[in-house]
Amino acid sequence: MAATEVILLQRVEHLGQMGDVVKVRPGYARNFLLPQGKAIRANEANRSRFDRERAQLEAQNIKRREEAERLSERMDGLAVILIRQAGDSGSLYGSVSPRDVAEAVTEAGFTISRQQVSLAHPIKSLGLYEVKVSLHPEVTVPVIVNVARSAEEAERQARGEATSVEEEAELAGDEAVIEGEIVTDEAEVAAEEKDTVA
Repeated sequence: MAATEVILLQRVEHLGQMGDVVKVRPGYARNFLLPQGKAIRANEANRSRFDRERAQLEAQNIKRREEAERLSERMDGLAVILIRQAGDSGSLYGSVSPRDVAEAVTEAGFTISRQQVSLAHPIKSLGLYEVKVSLHPEVTVPVIVNVARSAEEAERQARGEATSVEEEAELAGDEAVIEGEIVTDEAEVAAEEKDTVA
């Protein structure tokens, strides 16, 4: 299958910068780059049009990037809480998708779409996750997603405290071991004292 040549109208990750002429698969161009306005077909008419409009496109891109940078400063340190049902092991009944993250960020006062959320795999267990939100092709901001069963559990997770039944049991087991060591040490000291007296 022959590759399709396109002119990028903005930076596209792993592909190129604005103005680059790149070869891509026809389906990628037809289904993603062209409909989303990220590129135009690289024919003579479009090349001359791009050359005429390049300064204007670059100015628009700079303006959008500056707006995205200001928004990223306001979003810096943003953490959202998603309450989900989960089993005792911490596995979710379902998963957290980019749409769920986008809705939570929008409720926090920053309107974004699910396409802006970069999530390699759906979140399938309780915990804290750092998720990248792309505000502009050149500006991304990390958002902490706190997935918990309740608001109280989310607060404990945010503080770094144990949240699951297993973690609490492990901590209780560690304390018992520590207490056991102290008792053992006291017994050894008492035995040593007897030896020195005798």
